[in-house]
Amino acid sequence: MASQSSKIEWTESTWNPVRGCTRVSEGCRFCYAERIAARFSGEGLAYEGLAENTIAGPRWTKEVRTVPKLLNEPMKWRKPRRIFVNSMSDLFHEKIELTYIQKVFSVMEKAHWHQFQVLTKRADLLLKYSPKLLWPSNVWMGVSVEDNRVTHRIDALSQTDAHIKFLSLEPLLGELPNLALDEIDWVIVGGESGPGAREIEKKWVIDIRDQCESAKVPFFFKQWGGRRKSKTGRELDGRFYDEMPV
Repeated sequence: MASQSSKIEWTESTWNPVRGCTRVSEGCRFCYAERIAARFSGEGLAYEGLAENTIAGPRWTKEVRTVPKLLNEPMKWRKPRRIFVNSMSDLFHEKIELTYIQKVFSVMEKAHWHQFQVLTKRADLLLKYSPKLLWPSNVWMGVSVEDNRVTHRIDALSQTDAHIKFLSLEPLLGELPNLALDEIDWVIVGGESGPGAREIEKKWVIDIRDQCESAKVPFFFKQWGGRRKSKTGRELDGRFYDEMPV
């Protein structure tokens, strides 16, 4: 599903040449993409067969589908913009062939007037495939890190050939002291939102902000979250943090 605009605070548009996903860690427990996909999983709809509503809530069916007809969508958007790649999936999902990932990267290289933001939880595959991918300067590569159990993703990202490397610490589920920021160009922090959202503590956010300031890494505070994130807002100590890597 391609989109001309996005409500995600740190991007402008989304582009989804892959649909469907599976859970890999605690950060996936209340996945927004899983909820949306389940809503549009009826016959003839975009996510048919990819998600379903169960007694336990929305669940991926474990099927992942590439959408080749959407590969060239960014080429049609002539005005430069920041584009979040696969907001409804994970480009480095184990069911996606390397050859298809290479096609996505080829499009990003050709559409050089855009900035593409790729985010994955599958850092091991990212590192494995990195030498076989084009890494143009307009591709920002990031990993999701929700707590200390998955900080190894940062090390894998740091070893890739991406020109801009970023962390999405969302949903932030615990403190993250001593982050390895030497090779990192940008950090996003956000609390969980929607049904079942787990609470974020201000001291976790302050500590990460201070680490970023010490390391001179741009810091972006996305949201406090909660069941209705519009009520909690995104101010931290009376100001908005909207720093970007470029």
